[in-house]
Amino acid sequence: MSLNEGRATRRRGTELETAILDAAWSQLTDRGYEGFTFEAVAERAGTSRPVLYRRWATRAELLQATIRHHGATEDTSTPDTGSVRGDLLAALRRSNRQRSDFLVLLSASLGGYYAETGSTPSEVRDLLLGHSRLATDDILDRGVERGEIDPARLTPLVRTVPYSLYRHEVMMRLQAVPDETLKAIVDEVFLPLVTAR
Repeated sequence: MSLNEGRATRRRGTELETAILDAAWSQLTDRGYEGFTFEAVAERAGTSRPVLYRRWATRAELLQATIRHHGATEDTSTPDTGSVRGDLLAALRRSNRQRSDFLVLLSASLGGYYAETGSTPSEVRDLLLGHSRLATDDILDRGVERGEIDPARLTPLVRTVPYSLYRHEVMMRLQAVPDETLKAIVDEVFLPLVTAR
């Protein structure tokens, strides 16, 4: 039997960082910012605190890296069902599956982070989404091209309505939004705002 048999191989570089950030996400969603400590993340990742401190000087920096990493792993492709209604519902349903837990965390568990850093929920949301073009923008632009949306009615504030209402519903319920509410956001509120009368 060789010396290395039975011994776990040591993770390094990207593999180690991915394991740490995945463990950090689990710790954050399970315990909130209060339980998001270097010690807890290191234990969950099966590594040591010095390994984390070599990469991130503060808990806030680790949180930011964790959210960026999680956002980069999400499906952000633009649905194309052939209609604005179908595309928006597909995008909202995907967000409901992928992000409702994050939105609950954003509103209910990150108060300590906001107080410690002076950051806002909007800034944390930007960490998750990155600086890429949003699927909603593609959906709405296609709707204008197909003649489903009146471009004169599609103001910058109106463009935000579906997701602003969705986020409100998640934050008020602290859970995923029922499908009938997603349909109401699209059918009863958004589409009447953007279609010609």
